Formats: sequence, C-alpha cells, structure tokens
Amino acid sequence: MTAHYEVRGSVAVITLDNPPVNGLGFATRSACAAGVERAEADPAVTAVVITGAGKAFSGGADIKEFGSPKALAEPNLLSLIAVVENCSKPVVAAIHSVCMGGGLELSLGCHYRVAQAGTKVALPEVKLGLLPGAGGTQRLPRALGVEPALNMIVSGEPVEAQMLAMVPGQKLFDKVVDADVLGAAIQFAQEVAEKRPLPKVRDLKARHPNPDAYFQFARNMVGGMSKNYPAPLRCLEAVAGAVKLKFDDGMRAEREGFAALMLTPESKALRHLFFAERVASKIADVPEDTPLRTIAKVGVIGAGTMGGGISMNFLNAGLPVTILETKQEALDRGVATIKKNYEAQVKKGKLKEDKYAARLALLSTTLSYDDLKDCDLIIEAVFEEIGVKEAVFKQLDAVAKPGAILASNTSTLDVDKIASFTKRPQDVVGMHFFSPANVMKLLEVVRGKETAKDVLATVMAIGKKIKKTAVVSGVCDGFIGNRMIEQYSRQAGFLLDEGCTPQQVDKAVEKFGFAMGPFRMGDLAGNDIGWAIRKRRAVERATMKYSASADRLCELGRFGQKTGAGWYDYLPGKRDAIPSPVVDEMLAKHREAIGAKKRDISDEEIVHRLVFALVNEAAHLLEEGIAQRASDVDMVYLTGYGFPIWRGGPMCYADTLGLFNVVQAMKRFAQNPMDDGEFWKPAPLLARLVAEGKSFT
Repeated sequence: MTAHYEVRGSVAVITLDNPPVNGLGFATRSACAAGVERAEADPAVTAVVITGAGKAFSGGADIKEFGSPKALAEPNLLSLIAVVENCSKPVVAAIHSVCMGGGLELSLGCHYRVAQAGTKVALPEVKLGLLPGAGGTQRLPRALGVEPALNMIVSGEPVEAQMLAMVPGQKLFDKVVDADVLGAAIQFAQEVAEKRPLPKVRDLKARHPNPDAYFQFARNMVGGMSKNYPAPLRCLEAVAGAVKLKFDDGMRAEREGFAALMLTPESKALRHLFFAERVASKIADVPEDTPLRTIAKVGVIGAGTMGGGISMNFLNAGLPVTILETKQEALDRGVATIKKNYEAQVKKGKLKEDKYAARLALLSTTLSYDDLKDCDLIIEAVFEEIGVKEAVFKQLDAVAKPGAILASNTSTLDVDKIASFTKRPQDVVGMHFFSPANVMKLLEVVRGKETAKDVLATVMAIGKKIKKTAVVSGVCDGFIGNRMIEQYSRQAGFLLDEGCTPQQVDKAVEKFGFAMGPFRMGDLAGNDIGWAIRKRRAVERATMKYSASADRLCELGRFGQKTGAGWYDYLPGKRDAIPSPVVDEMLAKHREAIGAKKRDISDEEIVHRLVFALVNEAAHLLEEGIAQRASDVDMVYLTGYGFPIWRGGPMCYADTLGLFNVVQAMKRFAQNPMDDGEFWKPAPLLARLVAEGKSFT
C-alpha cells in the first residue's frame, strides 16, 4: 500500500503499489511525493518515471479511504500533482492497463506520458455524482481537445489509449507502444532528460473555434439526458471554465463544483450504490478464501420464460447448459424463444453471428433426468407450487452426482422445506432470478439453514461470472424483495380505498422515479399472482388486512395485460395503459360497500406511504437477520424493482430524509381511520435507530 523507488541508470523509477488498482491512498501519495523529492536531490538522476505495479497504472482514489480523514490528508492528490508538475527534472508517466480518475489526473501533472496500447483511460467521477476534482476538467481539455475531453468527462466511460492518440492535435500521449511500456518510458525519459523548458499541460490553451455556440448546444444535450443528475452539467461548466478562465481560476471553479456536488443527495446515493455493490458479495461468516466448487456444466429444469432466460445467462458466460422438460413440444418452444432472443441481438448489432453460433453450440436438451447426472449446478425453474418442487428435488437427489449444487428459482417458497426433500440439504440453495432473467441484474441467493458455506461462496462467484448483482437472503416468505413489495402493494390498495385512482398512484410513484407504478406493475406481472398469494395469506395469516379492491378486480377476470384488461384497459398488441371506466365504477362501489370516505391525497403522501412501507418491512428483515445489511436491501430494489438509482434505494432515501422524520410521518399515517393500528407501527430496529440518533447506512 505504498510506492517503491529504484534507480535504473540515470532514471528514477517510482512504482505505485497499492493493490488491486494502485489506488492513490495516503501512504501511496506520500511515498510517491517522497520519491520525486528524492530524485530531485540526487545529482545522478536526470529524469523520473512514474508507473504502477500489477494490472494498473492507477484506478484513482483509494476506495478504502473514502470519507475518512486519510482521503484529504497531506499530501492530498492536488499537492502530489503539484510536486510532480514542479519537479525540476522531467517526469514521465508510464501508463498501462488502467488509468482512471485521479490516476489520469496524476499523469496529466507529469511532463510527458507514454502509454501502452489497450490501456483503458477514463475520468469516471460523474458516475459517483461528482466531477474530477484534481484538475481533470482543466488539464484534459488542454491535452486532448475540448470536445473529446468533454465527452469523456460527461460520460465517464473508458476509452482505449490508442484511440485517444488518434485525436488530431492531441498532446495527451507523447508515445503509444504495444508492449514493455516501462522500458519505453525509461528510454523516452533519457531522450528528454536535457530538454528545457519542461512542458506542462497547464500552460497549454484549451481552444474551441466557437465555444459559446458549442457549450450551449452541449448544455441542451447533456441537460436533456441527465435531468435527475446534477453532475453532468456541473462537469460541462467546469470544462467551459477551462476555455474561458485562467488555469488557476478554472481550478478554483472545479474545486467549488466538486464540493457542491459532494453535498447533493444524488451523489450521496451514487456513492452509496458504489459501495453497496461491492460489499453485497461479502458474507460475514464465509471467508473470502473459501474453496469454490467447480462449475463446468449447468442443468436447468424448465424451458419456459424463466428457464430459458436463466439458461441464456450461462450460455453467455461460455458454460454448457442442458435444459430438461417433460414434453418435447415444451423444449422446442423454449429453444425457439432462446434463438429468437439471440437473433434479435444479432439484428441490432449487439451480438456477432459467430458468438451466437458458439452459444447455441453449448446448449443441449433432454426429457430425461439421467442426462443431468454430470451437471455441477442444477437450477429448477418449474411451477411455483411446493408439491411440484418436491417431485423435482426427489428426482434430482436420485440422479445428481455427489457435490452437485441443487438450486431452486422459487420466489417465495421455503428453501429449507425444499432442501428437506433431498438427502443432501447442504447442497441446496435458492437462486431467485428476476424476469426477464437474461436481462434483469438481480439474483437473490437464498441461504438455507443447512446450505454449506462453499455452496454459498460458489453461487456468489457464479453470480458474478454471469454478470448478476447477487444478494444473500435468509429463508422467509418472499425473501427480501417480494416480502417487502407485499407491504408496498397492501398500502397501494389502501390508497384506492381512500379515494385514489390507479393512475394517480402510478403517476406519483413514476414521477418520484420508479420505472413503473404498482398498478401498471400488477398488470404486467399478472394480477392473478397476487390473488393467489392473498388466498394463501387468508389461511396462513388470517389477521393480515388487505384492500379487497384487487380481489374484486380479479373476480371480473381482469388479470392484466395478458387478458387485455386489469387496472387499466389495453388495446390488442399494445402495452399502453388506458384508464378504465369499469375500474372506476368498481372502485366506487367497493368504497361504498366498506363505508370509506373519499379524500384528497397528495403525491407526497402517496410516495411516502409506499416507500416507508418498504422501509419498515426492511427494518424487520434486518432485525431478523434475513438481510445482512441495509445496503443489500437497497441493491435488491435498485437492480430488481426499478427504484430510482439517484435516490440510492429505500434505505438510503430514508436516511437522506432522516429516520426521525420517517417515523413522524408513519405516526401521522397511523391516525388514518382506515388503518388497523398495526401497519405503521415502527419496526423495533427503526425505533431503536431513531432513539439513538443513528441511520441505516
């Protein structure tokens, strides 16, 4: 976690060494600055090369120090860049593999830059709701040109070094080499050792032939594409400052912009997401070095919508898949759907023909369980009924090889009960994919009471391999996501009882930023699914209160898009949700039957009742140990349920508002005569956090 110093001939080589991406933490910054000063003081040294150990030049800030005093401790990154830039001997950056964020800003402070082809170069700060804060918005436009620099800064996307080297007039790279970038940089340093004055990027001019018109055009474009995110426009204004202001004035404006963005809820949410995504894979009692089981072949039971989508994930990752069905027609339909999905990608240019052919070559089908005997992982995606699961797992237990992982794609059923159908409960785990499974990022990994640690570690690693965000859940009805969404849906029903229309609720929630409101979502998923759950609840938890409006809807046969009518009407072949007079009449009669008085309800109340219903149930999940951490809950809702990313998930949003304020609002909602006195009772964890002045995240 430092930087190493050595002298090769007359060139001092400083190697950043802070795995995995040479983050510019305090120790690394200090050692790098000390190395430059040591080279300055050594008369035998004529030039300096800065490079990175391992597989990166530098990925930028050290995420382990985010938010800590060390992140700002001197020498901070600005101070280190000043030391490098003001060195009296030429400093050459030997850039390879990854050069991003503060790493790119450090290289721009060097006098020269030699890069290896294939190096991914980026200023990705905008993805954290920030702008580059160590001169990136001032130096990159000077070195690369205003337009390409603005594109990089506003998008945050990496570009390969050789592509940037082709930009006309660029002075970002002095040389691009195919291999041995350190050797090339040392040689280059020797060649320029006596050249004076030393070139500084800050002394270059950032020019554009028509800056006013260009930046106005860019404002219109960027503003239209980033309405919920303040950072892109702030980035644009900082780059405009590089053109219009003196360098030092531009640097001050950049720092002011950075400081302002740090305080925005959007940046807080995006930074929370950044860390939540990385910590979700960590399981408290499962060591990171837990040996993994080999997964070389996958079996999938069921060729329906879920089974086909699940299979595509593994085919995309280069793993052979065998799909099992009970009838040949079902297999044929499933394979045809997989082909259709791939062909659509080929048509759009997202998939090459040879890759399509390679993926299909990995797919085999069968009607016999015996053909799954050599699979390392077998996932069932059959009908959501415990008797059906029992039959499947008993057959799997009989044919699967020892050590094979047996997974259920169940969305609500008891994984421990499913495991009990086998003689190997330690090998059973839940892998709850979300529909469409080949698109949705979320994978809920359900840990049974006997699930082995190496099974859990292996499934989490496989989740990463197939590019899913895997989140661990304990066993309960609905796991994390669906258990929470039930309370959200209950509250949506109560809003109808009190006078809201489905479209009023949906519009308020979608304006807040959800991809889809609860009633449009119900129509898409099928209202009969919720109906079946409520019938089960009536037996299992008779005291749980629901609005009867959804049952009245289903009694009319309005199951949603699949029947052409649900909470909304739908025209044949179209998905546009049209407000329904039939539903309006049904709701009016329903309110009359239950003696409910219609009242005006604000969008804010609608949103907070729905979101706080999620938050309170999540607090129960955390208290019970079903969810490991609040940030895991946020990952579930951001990647599986369409919660607005710029709000950071329900728990982050609640923290932003203040948990005291959340509970105060819940107390007001509980005064509603329609409330049963229990719904808005704060979960013990939520009440405790408020009493202690703490937050979830």
